[in-house]
Amino acid sequence: MLRQDAVGARVAPRLAARLLWGLAGVAVLTQVAYPLVHGPARSTLTIVTVYLGFAATTAHAWVHRGARWAGTLVAVAAGGGWLVEVVGVRTGVPFGSYEYAGSLGPRLLGVPVVIPLAWAMMAYPALLVGRRLVGAHRPATPLVAGWALAAWDVFLDPQMVAAGHWRWADPTPALPGVPGVPLTNYAGWIAAAVVIMAVLDRLPHRPAPEGQPALVYLWTYASQVLANLAFFGRPSVALIGGLLMGGVAIPYAVSLIRESR
Repeated sequence: MLRQDAVGARVAPRLAARLLWGLAGVAVLTQVAYPLVHGPARSTLTIVTVYLGFAATTAHAWVHRGARWAGTLVAVAAGGGWLVEVVGVRTGVPFGSYEYAGSLGPRLLGVPVVIPLAWAMMAYPALLVGRRLVGAHRPATPLVAGWALAAWDVFLDPQMVAAGHWRWADPTPALPGVPGVPLTNYAGWIAAAVVIMAVLDRLPHRPAPEGQPALVYLWTYASQVLANLAFFGRPSVALIGGLLMGGVAIPYAVSLIRESR
């Protein structure tokens, strides 16, 4: 019996790790497929990608940091993201005046349910980016982690606006070469992301394998640069997003590589 228990203790973590990597891998594959499909299938794929990415990162937090930790992550990131989106849709603060189309599935108080799940999907990797680059519970951690989350939107918003999922009442002034998205949107993202990260950084810092959420974050960065250059015809988005998100993604990747060696 003792021997069986010992074998089970070794097998369970391996099985959990494989499942976590499998979830992340399927999420990556759906992102790969996005530029290759057209029409309504893209909307469906967008929703599926977020659900899978949310499941992957949240499951990682649960397995390696515990149910309470993961539950707090979802409550703060998804709940906070949903709340700021509800306020944004109704008042135009803090992003500017915008509205969602009916292409992203069911809504809750005017906000598609998939949107707060996207906040949580990337909030967890962004928190780990900030903690690695700065250190947990240091004053600059929420700033760096918030930047890691908000910079992703330089890729996200132009893609979603082009797909018709939401639109802005007044998309000016905008970033050079990135029409359709006002600067107020990015300012609102930074403000909301820093606040969310400041709350999340109060969670205990528990060392754990970082490869799976790192894959989600770094793949999102690299694939968006490539997709905007090769598939979407938006080189300005690739350049600006590559610089802004790359300011944290590249040092993060270098740190992981150095640690592995």
